Amino acid sequence: MFRIQDSFVALVFAIALVVLPGGADAVGTPFGQATGTTGGGSATAATPSSLAQLTTWLSDSTARVIVLDKVFDYSSSEGTTSGTACKPWTCSPNPQLAINANNWCTTEYPSASTTTVTYNTAGLTPLKVGSNKTLLGKGSNAGIKGKGLKITGASNIIIQNIKITDINAQFVWGGDALQIDGGSNIWIDHNYFQNIGRQMVVTGYGAVTKTTFSNNVFNGEATYSALCNGQHYWVALFTGNGDQITFAYNYLYKTSGRGPHVGGTSGYYQNVHIYNNYFVTLDGHAVDAQVGSKILLEGNYFNDVKIPVQRSTGQAYAPVSSSEASACSSVLGRSCVANIKTATSGDLPGVASDSGTLNGFTDSISKGASIKAASEVGAYVQANAGLGKIN
Repeated sequence: MFRIQDSFVALVFAIALVVLPGGADAVGTPFGQATGTTGGGSATAATPSSLAQLTTWLSDSTARVIVLDKVFDYSSSEGTTSGTACKPWTCSPNPQLAINANNWCTTEYPSASTTTVTYNTAGLTPLKVGSNKTLLGKGSNAGIKGKGLKITGASNIIIQNIKITDINAQFVWGGDALQIDGGSNIWIDHNYFQNIGRQMVVTGYGAVTKTTFSNNVFNGEATYSALCNGQHYWVALFTGNGDQITFAYNYLYKTSGRGPHVGGTSGYYQNVHIYNNYFVTLDGHAVDAQVGSKILLEGNYFNDVKIPVQRSTGQAYAPVSSSEASACSSVLGRSCVANIKTATSGDLPGVASDSGTLNGFTDSISKGASIKAASEVGAYVQANAGLGKIN
């Protein structure tokens, strides 16, 4: 069994369990930007008996600890919709088609051929999540199928140990697994995402602050894909105006883009601290820094990743040497932790020419982060990320 030796990780993830009424365990302590998040707190834990009850409990104004003991399948709960879809990609085999949501086909691919498709309606209407909620999965096979979650302007939310899968995977714009459009104190921890039509996780234009994505598995292995390579492209997109996010200890496997994509709107800014993640077999890019973004990458391990960091119009500070790592001291008061890659991965870009990137991480949480050496990350993340590891 893999033994945790890092004292910080032991404090955060080790067996610091708070037993809640009703027999549920809220596991660990939110860290990074999500520090202080309590979710449903001491509310009596309860398990919904139906899709309708789960829908209501998630969205109401009552503080709740909601325990899922199985997969709640929404796939056919709202019937099907038939409509026009375009064919943006002509590669083979099994390219994704695109539902013409928001006239995307018309504006982005006006010359693409079209066809008529039928998809599950539920995927396009995510479940609303209100403030002061803990959504906790029991065991290693609990979660939501066929529909995602949406947080809009809500706060104090924990989503832990659930799977979100099978949301119109054949169709771009078929649905997102988790949308957050404005919100704070949000901890997304030890979850599993696969077979999603569009984004696995995405922020809207509203600021998403005090938020941590940790110990999640983003499994991109798919039948349908935008690049016809069996790898999901639309992994994570952070675009809010003022996003402050920690992205740590996550396992990204067989994805080909947006892992995560940060920024993209002129005049907006995002500060995203990405550390100790394990990227494996990515036939495309992992981190994508676009306009407005400041990204600090530390102690990440890129294993067979075609483009570890794509820095176009945004800023990404990704040290690969001891000298680059120690250069952080003048701004952060500590050395950064270097990133590493395998020989089958593309080049890491090192530090940005604009060292002002680091000015986005002078808060006490970023400066005080305890980060593992990249060489330890592969074993640690494989042993600890995903379902069934915490309860």
